[in-house]
Amino acid sequence: MEAKVLEAMRDAGKPVRPGDVAKALGVDSKDVSKAIKSLKENGQVISPKRCYYEPA
Repeated sequence: MEAKVLEAMRDAGKPVRPGDVAKALGVDSKDVSKAIKSLKENGQVISPKRCYYEPA
């Protein structure tokens, strides 16, 4: 799931919200939020502003 989320973020080309990624992937936003949390802990994703995320 993390790889799909990261790819969707790269494809967007701008900071995105978890709900936007979930909609693009056709999955539940809770699953996307968990994946983003994991990616953020690993330093692969940053949050330039509240509730928005992008690849590091």
